[in-house]
Amino acid sequence: MTTNRPCAPAFFVRDGDTYIPTTIARGPWGETVSGTYVGGLLGHVVERDTDPDPEVHPARFTVDLLRPVAMAPVDARSSVVRRGRRLWLVDAELVQAGTVVARASALFLRRGPQPPDDAWPGAVSMPPLPPDPAEIGDRTTVLWVFGGADPTTPTADLRGWQQAGPKSVWVREITPLVDGVELTPFVRAAIAGDYASSLTNFGSTGLPFINADYTLSLSRLPAGPHLGLASLTHQSHNGISTGVATVFDHLGPIGSATVTALANPGFSPALSGAAGG
Repeated sequence: MTTNRPCAPAFFVRDGDTYIPTTIARGPWGETVSGTYVGGLLGHVVERDTDPDPEVHPARFTVDLLRPVAMAPVDARSSVVRRGRRLWLVDAELVQAGTVVARASALFLRRGPQPPDDAWPGAVSMPPLPPDPAEIGDRTTVLWVFGGADPTTPTADLRGWQQAGPKSVWVREITPLVDGVELTPFVRAAIAGDYASSLTNFGSTGLPFINADYTLSLSRLPAGPHLGLASLTHQSHNGISTGVATVFDHLGPIGSATVTALANPGFSPALSGAAGG
């Protein structure tokens, strides 16, 4: 899938602690910022305000999508809840008109020697990573959507997810999240975590759920600009769903993404003309 709106240098332009969404940050739910970039911005704020330490790893990142984030300036703030020898906990919030519209909690753990580990990792089917398009042009994001009759060949649009079988995706962000700031591995992962919602909730009738949160758990940071997700589970009852996806890079699985969602039957996502490699 390609997002082709070349009218902005990034998804957000920064003005002090305020971030102004550009037109390409708009999501599919109306005149609001996509949850993908809400989570990415919270990840950026956490990383921005955390003292760099190469031995401290962002192991868990939870995003609560409390309210729609309007296409308007948003203030960002963070606080360190705990900073111990082996464990750091950092909270972040996005605020519009004095109201918290989204928040995140990040757990950092100190790296150490790897013990012998023969625990069963679980089975996941990773689709092959397609080559990048010969011409990136003015694309903001490139998605390769997998699902349906041939799970190893990407589909031309989101119809690959509109079926009752397994689904997966490769994604590469082309456009900076914040103008003038290079995409880091952690921010790339924070952005990609939100894809687990569509991935695990799509069915043969389309996408009947909207997520209220997502949690990204990482055993390591991604290597390179490409991230993949493969759906593992979906359960729903009484209009509430949960889903889990495995997260991987070109070297293999690196963690998981979990989402909790509410029924939203009025939403009809655009299927055609949205995907391609």
